[in-house]
Amino acid sequence: MAASVSCSFFFDTELVGEPAMPAQDACARCAKQLARDSDVFMYRGDTPFCSEDCCHEQMRLDARQAARAAARRQRHFSSATASGRGHRESREVPVAS
Repeated sequence: MAASVSCSFFFDTELVGEPAMPAQDACARCAKQLARDSDVFMYRGDTPFCSEDCCHEQMRLDARQAARAAARRQRHFSSATASGRGHRESREVPVAS
């Protein structure tokens, strides 16, 4: 009998008194409360959104931020190579034949 009790506890989908989505109860973009019976749109694994619009807006913001970061890295790299920093000078090394 004890095995069936622990087995039913193990497969119970929701414990009594615990919320269904403890860390995901609001949209990450607009903070709108997410209802249990409504669709939830996920992005980057565990970030919930209330609608496709909120999800896509976050995707656009992330893409813009990534493009800015890439441009900063490119500018930094370009300025480092122009000033000689980060630029390796090639030297001929004798090779034994």
